[in-house]
Amino acid sequence: MAESSIPSSNPVAMSLIGPGQQEVTSEFAVIQRLLDLQGAKVLELGCGAAEKTRLIAERTAVASIVAVEIDPIAHQKNLTITDLPKVTFKSYGAQQIPEADDQFDLVMMFKSLHHVPAESMDAALREIARVLKPGGHAYISEPVFAGEFNEVMRLFHDEELVRSQAFAALQRAVATGTLQLQEEVFFKNVVKLQSWEQYQHGILNVTHTDHQLTPEILETVKARFLAHESDAGFVFEIPNRVDLLYKPV
Repeated sequence: MAESSIPSSNPVAMSLIGPGQQEVTSEFAVIQRLLDLQGAKVLELGCGAAEKTRLIAERTAVASIVAVEIDPIAHQKNLTITDLPKVTFKSYGAQQIPEADDQFDLVMMFKSLHHVPAESMDAALREIARVLKPGGHAYISEPVFAGEFNEVMRLFHDEELVRSQAFAALQRAVATGTLQLQEEVFFKNVVKLQSWEQYQHGILNVTHTDHQLTPEILETVKARFLAHESDAGFVFEIPNRVDLLYKPV
């Protein structure tokens, strides 16, 4: 895999929350800008419903993807996918990766590091470094807990603490030399929903988290969500942070 040149030292300080003005773009556009995936062996941890897995497998020149999802329901659904020959689906936790040392050119996590138990985040990052080839990259994308979408989420699933814990784990990985920081990128992606029912299905009823809302909280969530209705439906700009790290040579 052809990579951009690796700097000799960290070029920027790490920041939990980015600047007030941020580019509005897609995650895939950020991936294309930061990475050359030609011939890359990729490990994706926390692939969920394999949406980004499919995008990368079909629209880039990766050699292979091992796509991992610990949620058994999502994993079983992924095993029924038969039209992605470059992809192998597996199930295990990021804190204990049953893969050989120095195997992958790239490890990717999309909104999944903060789902690793806080006490296991450091181990997960050490495992990522272990399975990366020297000079290989870790692309860690995390949602920033800010903005209107998160203010709705906060009512029933407040992730501010776990997201800050994930960021602190990344800082420790860089501080200890487990991984080095190449670049930190902030951007916003747009989420468009057409109805409250779509929000319920896609957010409240996900299989990886058991959201148990009282009728009173459910009505409060619904009211706050519906307050964002516009002619285009329900449109939210979600802030994100990408830490592009690499394994020292």
